[in-house]
Parts: sequence; structure tokens; C-alpha cells
Amino acid sequence: MFIDLNCDLGESYGSFKVGMDEEVIPFVTSVNVACGYHGGDPVVMEKTVRMAVQHGVAVGAHPSFPDLMGFGRRDMKLTTDEAVAYVKYQLGALYAFARSAGTELQHLKAHGALYNMAGRDIAMARALARAIREFDSQILLLGLPNSKMEEAADELNIGYVQEFFADRAYNDDGSLVSRSLEGSVIHDTDVAVGRVVRMVKEGVVETYTGKTLKLNCGSVCVHGDNASAVSFVKTIRAELEKQGVTVADMRRVIAG
Repeated sequence: MFIDLNCDLGESYGSFKVGMDEEVIPFVTSVNVACGYHGGDPVVMEKTVRMAVQHGVAVGAHPSFPDLMGFGRRDMKLTTDEAVAYVKYQLGALYAFARSAGTELQHLKAHGALYNMAGRDIAMARALARAIREFDSQILLLGLPNSKMEEAADELNIGYVQEFFADRAYNDDGSLVSRSLEGSVIHDTDVAVGRVVRMVKEGVVETYTGKTLKLNCGSVCVHGDNASAVSFVKTIRAELEKQGVTVADMRRVIAG
């Protein structure tokens, strides 16, 4: 039994530091590297990719809307062609660093508003899948279960990996509960770890309303924003391995 642990990294730029990349990377198996539009810059991208290679961690692109000021969290109205171009631009930038470091791009995980919009808007989801198909059809798309992203990936024959959020509550349809609602974010480490283990071993999670939702997630999203988050990642990995689950990158998970 295999599961991937993914984390957003490389979001610092200039003198602005985001996250604890060096501390969290030894405990994950895939990294989503910012490509310069919401965070990251050429120096940070280079450093992050080489750090991933050093630790044997798979590299993925983390593209966003061109919104550095808003950290990629603001919706933008784009045509499909514009969205495809923006995503391919970011893929190309990260690919340069991956190739020079002797690795490849394993996956793409959209960031912030782009991720949320593509989850519910089939046109934006198709833009992500099309960008992958036109750039490198072997790149996997990482996103929410039963979302428009999964639908678009199936349409365009792009490999899709369902993602599980360790610290977020789920609606009955598999979408994430809005952060504006109480209980949408799970702060209790034991509860969160228990949910991850159950999802991996049983393929289910208890929803916000108390129902049982079936999932087939191949990757768990974890965070490295602060010391407690890094400790949380360590705890999740240790408990998974204790339960006999092998933590591996997405391609190994798919291979089974």
C-alpha cells in the first residue's frame, strides 16, 4: 500500500521568505514548486528543485494566476487560451530548472484561486489539462476528487491523482468546506492523522455532515508554513509507516 505526501514549496521571492522548505522536504515525497506568478523567483526555483533532487523528492509545477500582490488567491477572468498560455509559461520556466538538475516534472498542481476555480469551472479545468497535453502529456494533474479537474483530465487523457487534505473538512460531494464555517479546518493533530490513515487504508472519510464519503486519493497535501506544521508532517509520515503504508511519489502510487 502506497501514498504520496505533497507540499507547496519555493514560494519565497527576493527578501520575502515563505515557509520552512528545508525543514519539511525530508518528510514529503512530492513538492509543488511555485513558478514565479504568486511566489518564487528564478533563484528560489533553482534552489528548490536542486533541494528536491538531493532528497529524492519528485518535482511538480505549482502555477497560479499572475497575481504576486495577492499571492495568487484572487480570481481572474481569463479566456481559455490565456489560461493555457499562462500555465505553459510557468511549466516551461520550472522545466528549465528541472532539466538542468537532471530530473523531470512529475505533476502539476494549480495554486490558490486557479486551483479553486478549476475545481468547479470546466473551462478552466480544461485549460489546465490542455496546457499539460500541449507541453508534456506524461505530466500528472493533481486535484480534488470528483472535481471538474478530474473530468477534464479524463476528457483529454491526462493522468489524474486525487488529493486529500489532512487538515480540511469535506462536503458530501467531495469538495472542501468553506473556511468561513466553523470546523472547516482541523487543528487537532490526532484527529487529522486518524483521518489520513483511515482514508489511505479504508478509502473513506467522514464528511462535515457526518456521512461517509468514498475516496481514492493517491496523495495527501501537507504544509510546511511553521514549526507546528512541520511537526504535523513528521507525525503523519511516522503513523502511516507504523500502519504499514509505504510513503512514495505519485508515479509509484499509480504503479501500485
